[in-house]
Amino acid sequence: MNNSPKNTTKKTNNVSVFKRIMEYTKPYKSRYYWVIFFAITLSVFAALRPFLLKETVDEYITPQDSVGLLYYILLMAGALIMEVISQFYFVYLANWLGQDIIRDIRVKLFIHLMSFKMKYFDNEPVGKLVTRSVFDIESISKIFSQGLFMIISDLLKMIVVLLFMFYMNWKLTLIVMCAMPILVIATRVFQKKMKVAFEEVRTQISNLNTFVQERVTGMKIVQLFSREDIEYEKFKVINDKHKKAWIKNVWYNSIFFPIADIISSISLGLVVWYGGMNIIAENGSTSFGDLFSYTMFIGMLYNPLRQIADKFNEMQMGMIAANRVFEVLDIKEHIQDKGKEVAHMFNGNIEFNNVHFSYTDKEEVLKGINLDVKEGETIAIVGATGAGKSTIINLLNRFYEINSGEILIDKTNIKDFTLDSLRNQIAVVLQDVFLFADTIHNNITLENPEISREQVVKAAKKIGVHDFIMTLPNGYDYNVKERGVMLSSGQRQLIAFLRAFVSNPSILILDEATSSIDSYSEDLIQRATETITKGRTSIVIAHRLATIINADKIIVMEKGHVVEQGSHYQLINQEEGYYKNLYYSQFAVEN
Repeated sequence: MNNSPKNTTKKTNNVSVFKRIMEYTKPYKSRYYWVIFFAITLSVFAALRPFLLKETVDEYITPQDSVGLLYYILLMAGALIMEVISQFYFVYLANWLGQDIIRDIRVKLFIHLMSFKMKYFDNEPVGKLVTRSVFDIESISKIFSQGLFMIISDLLKMIVVLLFMFYMNWKLTLIVMCAMPILVIATRVFQKKMKVAFEEVRTQISNLNTFVQERVTGMKIVQLFSREDIEYEKFKVINDKHKKAWIKNVWYNSIFFPIADIISSISLGLVVWYGGMNIIAENGSTSFGDLFSYTMFIGMLYNPLRQIADKFNEMQMGMIAANRVFEVLDIKEHIQDKGKEVAHMFNGNIEFNNVHFSYTDKEEVLKGINLDVKEGETIAIVGATGAGKSTIINLLNRFYEINSGEILIDKTNIKDFTLDSLRNQIAVVLQDVFLFADTIHNNITLENPEISREQVVKAAKKIGVHDFIMTLPNGYDYNVKERGVMLSSGQRQLIAFLRAFVSNPSILILDEATSSIDSYSEDLIQRATETITKGRTSIVIAHRLATIINADKIIVMEKGHVVEQGSHYQLINQEEGYYKNLYYSQFAVEN
């Protein structure tokens, strides 16, 4: 079990990541421009209200003009309504745009993951991929909903506010601006610190997700071996690292925002002091309207600047998440699907010609394998664990690429077939059957619209599975829950046989499909095996040798080599033969 995968996220230029994200806005250009438009109108109407307040105080309240006062009150109400409408459409369209973009990225990532070689999934923790596909992509939406457009809106608001302030009273404006460099520097330092903190947070979230996912999936092992206390201690360590990463984040926020509030308050105090002194001195450079409006303007100027840092953090978190997602999208671990020939139905002649293969560079698994399977034959592959039996299946389905040699079906290299058509003609029944949390019918058809309910029932009756299915609540509509936990291992195996049978494959592969099941299920599976292998090329990988006695040919493997091949009776009569020793030693153990 993988406890704490290392963070492998590369340091990537934020500009290049941002440009790549913006590529996804192209299908939504009109909505993008509408967001910008409402950001502009929002800033104008927001800054207009304090200006109207100044005019109201100086021109109508002080002279006690009630008619003009009512007129300007209505103007301020109109400005407020327009500000609210602009705010609504700005927020709504920005979030809508963000959700459309992450939907597109998530679909692209999911399709990309489905095309990966099995080797990639051998090396990558599932929890990490779940984090990338769900949590990281969700964080990308914050770039648009809480980051980019909010920052643009705040900057526009600050610019418009400053223009109004300079127009109204340039002296008071200069006083307000004196403190801004300090806040800008503090914001920049805060942003740099938060970037590092957010990277650590995302790393610890990924580690936590990976740990929890593995333990929940392997809960049976945890409880069987009484590892609850051990796993609890490991979880405490990982959870503590996660907490510390967030505490650092909170620490920086706790320092920055009080500093920003103090600077804003000092600016307000200076404006009130200087403006008040001017009013007392009666020199006419400052009015009561200026003081009223500037108390609003300072908040509108400093609050966005303070919030920009917070929103920049949201955007930074989204950028870090985007970088992680793009790293997965940039991985070139998919099988090359360059075949042009579409496989409709195979005759079933299979050849392995001097095939070499290794999962890693250090150890070769298949060392020059040569196999010849004739049309309609049932061959069995036997050997010790690690001999390379299951590897042959993986290569035939092109889950992995061979190092050298060639694999032919009906005299055609499997690389010349399109990947989908090749795999559609090969059905595999594995020892560890995977069922989705869905109905039995959907697990059999895998929601293939070309397979009807009638075909499923007919096939089930033919291989003797129908009666068993009908004993379940709701029959074919019975939900087997996650990984088929509502069924026994033998029942899951029967569903897998039926799934293979209804797909009508040209080639059938059974990988340890009859091991670790009860005698009743074994009888059913034996009947199912005889039915679905009849008339088609079949490869059976078996641990229990008694199940393959009637195979047309038995291939015996040892350490990546074919050491013997022939029928059961040919091999059993070989003096000091590998198969003979294996068969009798197993027979002695079972009896």
